[in-house]
Amino acid sequence: MSAIVTQTELTELICTRISHDIIGNIGAVSNAVELLEEGDMDFLDDIRSILKVSSSVLSARLKFFRMAFGLNNANLEDFATIQTTTENYLKTLGSQSHPTSLTLELHTTQFARIAMIAIMIVADTLIKGGQLEAREIGGKLAVIVNTPTPLSAEKIKNIKLVLAGNKPENNIAQYAPVFYLQTLLANQNKHLTLIEEPTLGLIME
Repeated sequence: MSAIVTQTELTELICTRISHDIIGNIGAVSNAVELLEEGDMDFLDDIRSILKVSSSVLSARLKFFRMAFGLNNANLEDFATIQTTTENYLKTLGSQSHPTSLTLELHTTQFARIAMIAIMIVADTLIKGGQLEAREIGGKLAVIVNTPTPLSAEKIKNIKLVLAGNKPENNIAQYAPVFYLQTLLANQNKHLTLIEEPTLGLIME
């Protein structure tokens, strides 16, 4: 358990972060249903588009959250499923003009959930997409971000605050994955190092 949050607080942070990440698309689906109930066919194409996009985002995000934060399941032993689920989640974060790609190389299940959470953390720092690499080599896991555009300086600052044993002043639930990753690593007696040069990355060993 992270030294600066209790188990109850960690649960609250994760629930808040997940709720925040799906509420917008739930609202969009609700609005589309209201338009359907009004029976105005002038908006039918827009309604179809809203429902298609929002349902796709909700499905991808919920599948990812279920694997990353839920109880252990067989999917965490299937590296192909982990890659597909994580790639689909990353597609919900950016745009077609600024996509985020993933290279995933895992060899042991001990890093399965850890990799997903670490990828989520570094993806949060992206502003205009980029390339993420998660590679397990010699008992270590490195998750690195490569992008030609700047990363979010504020989010990097707050990630460093959490890793240093402090709490961000605002929007603490945004960093629930960081608190959770600390807990997962502590349970496996592993350590986490953040690097910023030549690029941002998390090293777990």
